Amino acid sequence: MHLHGFEDEAALTVLSAEGTEPGGREVSIGWLAGTVLTGVTSVLLMGAALYVSFAGIDSFSTAYKALDLAPSKTVSAAVAEGKTDRLRPILTTRSTRDEIEASVMEAVGESNVIRNARFVRVNATLATSETILTDDVVAYQPQDYLDAVESEIAATSLVSLDVMGEPVDAEVAVNTSALPLEFVPARSIDDAAAASFAAIGVSEVKQDYTMAYASMPGTSYDMASPSLGVAENVTVVPKNAVAGDGLRITERIVKLEETTYLADALLKHGFTAAGAQSVLETVRNIVPVTTLAARSRLRILLGPSRSGPGLIPYRLSIYRHDDITNSDTHVATVALTDAGQYVLGLAPPEIPFAEDSTERISVANLPTIYKSIWETGRRNELDDATISRIIALVAYDVDLTKKVQPGDFIELLQAAAVDALPAQLLYVSLTLSNAERSFYRFRTDDGAIAYFDESGESGKRFLLRRPLEGGGRLTSAMGSRIDPFNGGNANHEGTDFAAPRGTPIFAAADGTVEMAQWYSGYGRYVRLSHANGYRTAYAHMNQIADGIAPGDPVRQGQVIGYVGSTGRSTGNHLHFELEINGRVADPLEVKLPRARTLPPQYERDLEQTIEQVRGIMGTSPSRQASAA
Repeated sequence: MHLHGFEDEAALTVLSAEGTEPGGREVSIGWLAGTVLTGVTSVLLMGAALYVSFAGIDSFSTAYKALDLAPSKTVSAAVAEGKTDRLRPILTTRSTRDEIEASVMEAVGESNVIRNARFVRVNATLATSETILTDDVVAYQPQDYLDAVESEIAATSLVSLDVMGEPVDAEVAVNTSALPLEFVPARSIDDAAAASFAAIGVSEVKQDYTMAYASMPGTSYDMASPSLGVAENVTVVPKNAVAGDGLRITERIVKLEETTYLADALLKHGFTAAGAQSVLETVRNIVPVTTLAARSRLRILLGPSRSGPGLIPYRLSIYRHDDITNSDTHVATVALTDAGQYVLGLAPPEIPFAEDSTERISVANLPTIYKSIWETGRRNELDDATISRIIALVAYDVDLTKKVQPGDFIELLQAAAVDALPAQLLYVSLTLSNAERSFYRFRTDDGAIAYFDESGESGKRFLLRRPLEGGGRLTSAMGSRIDPFNGGNANHEGTDFAAPRGTPIFAAADGTVEMAQWYSGYGRYVRLSHANGYRTAYAHMNQIADGIAPGDPVRQGQVIGYVGSTGRSTGNHLHFELEINGRVADPLEVKLPRARTLPPQYERDLEQTIEQVRGIMGTSPSRQASAA
């Protein structure tokens, strides 16, 4: 039996028959082209729509499904116990802002006056993620912070650190005078005699006798042994690096140490004012009060924002703590929709809560030290001027463009703003990669105010280590390297910082111009001489700044040229060299002198200031403003 199939048919042809309609085996070129173009266009349009909708965004149209990122209970327990190296490490965090009110003694004219003063104390783990709190912070520019440390030199008043004890009801004037050697005070005085003396009034007392009180060892008035603050350790569990973790998703568990307004807690952890209001309106039928009790917890899932570099809250879960059973009960969960509103969602999978606040870290997306200080400062309600001053104090010692490390820590003491007097930073200590740097605000007899460490050296260094706008990107350190031109070994006697052509280059320190010209393979080149045998050189400039000529004085931070690739160069960068008494030195590694050292006669006064600061840092707060 023979079946008639396609193999017996005539071949397809594009030749049309004589008639107006094509035959059964004839193909229309117009119809085929239209079909193909329709298919291709449909694919392109669908792909473009999907790309625009989801490129760079980790959220989808369904709020809860977009947030279903938590691992199972088994996996979560393993993470908490440190049993796996494939998930993100968990950092134990601390962020506490206390307000302390105490009576202090300060000199007013020839008298001492006891009055109340308010202090703000912050102890916080540096932020390991960015939120919208710092979306408006500009990129790090060293020149922006050159004068931040000196901005208070002309200040005329300084808050006293001489704490006398609990707050007083009114100001008390204390007048003192010398007692004659033959005067022996009575061993005791009864209430009637004291009342009689007070009724007479000091102006009517003929003898120049004054009662005095001495410090008593072993009591809170022992000024020789002030109470010292105790720094608490910060634990990282476990400290693992995560390769290829680019999701930029982090989960923060916040333990509230005292009764806290829900809105305040939200604003400190990445919610906008509108977002916080949306949360409050969404949960008000479930959480009828606007405050959360002590030991409540907030579980916040943070992810990338569509409008800025910072993270935004994708999901918030509220938990209430039961002291009797020592357990946490889920109260409500809200999730962010694509419309930017928070709606009620299902509770995320349970995880064991640590005793302290924690944050699951995205190691691949840790912020820079610079951004972390800004994030932490704003989270703890510090004003921008104070944050800038903190950055300026460490900018000469620390590469602020490096990533912050889990466990890096900051503590500070600030005198609260009073009337027209702004808040005053009295003390700051930063612990970065286990290295601690502390600075104390101190005034000399001439009224000049500056910040000094425990050895009496100021926060400002003599020399900028990265003398160009933005700090540049380190592309070649000092030392042996492969020559980019001939491939052989060569000794590189400077440090290369890549930056776009035209980026301003600054004088690293005050000095005098020695050379400003084309200089062989260095291209356009400037060399400066500084005090104490220091010299710096700047090579491969695209252009030398106007007014820079041999013999001209320059100030630290002054623009002397612009980044280029002139001379023997493979790309736009600054080649920066440092000489100390004729010997080359690595500007990134060498220990540089401070710009100012406190004279020896102030040594005891500085020690007293340090003791007073530590005493206040160890004082119990009168009202803890926030804890997160």
